[in-house]
Amino acid sequence: MKPPFEQTLIVMPAFNEEECVADVVAEVLKELPGVRCLVVNDGSDDQTAARAEAAGAVVVTLPFNLGVGAAMRVGFRYAIDAGYQNVVQIDSDGQHNPAEVPLLLEQLASADLVLGARFAGTGSYSVRGPRRWAMSFLAGILSRLVRSPLTDTTSGFRASGPKAVAIFAKHYPAEYLGDTIETLVIAARAGCTVRQVPVAMRPRAGGTPSHNPFKAGAYLARAVLALVFAIVRPAFPSRPEAHSA
Repeated sequence: MKPPFEQTLIVMPAFNEEECVADVVAEVLKELPGVRCLVVNDGSDDQTAARAEAAGAVVVTLPFNLGVGAAMRVGFRYAIDAGYQNVVQIDSDGQHNPAEVPLLLEQLASADLVLGARFAGTGSYSVRGPRRWAMSFLAGILSRLVRSPLTDTTSGFRASGPKAVAIFAKHYPAEYLGDTIETLVIAARAGCTVRQVPVAMRPRAGGTPSHNPFKAGAYLARAVLALVFAIVRPAFPSRPEAHSA
């Protein structure tokens, strides 16, 4: 059997991250020897694709910006086609520490989906106001749904094992917050085991944050709506057919 890193595909959605994507790719390849790093260039109009490729990543470019969910579905389909067992999502802005990937992979021995949790006792990352209220509300509801205690259901630092990879290659949602909230609902309905491990979030290495702190109230409303839509949406068969090349 191949070592864990050689069975694992790192997927990095990237939109206009030319300032930091090369450094993040280089760090991933250094910290995780044998791993393949796939950067899904989500319609960037800067040098994101060129810099990621120069740093050693495989790059897939989408014709225009489709969002994290669509980029991740491309990553899961790539993993199926290339025969990878596991997929780890890492942000291209440097906030996720590649050195913590082994912590997530270790949990895949007994879980199908593992979240890197920012509010589980490690690191100093904090969120206040309506955004924090939304996160706490979502954590309470989704913890019951997946039957496992979760504190950070919107984390984009996560590892998927073979069962989750097969499901997400076909059913990964592209809507706002669907790539975090709805994926947990999908995993729960498919009988996946979901766990979390504490991680430390780092400051952005560059670029512009995707969330505007002045829109925290809107985030609260959207988060609740995303959860409602995820729960009321019809379920799909828990055993998806194998993806064909």
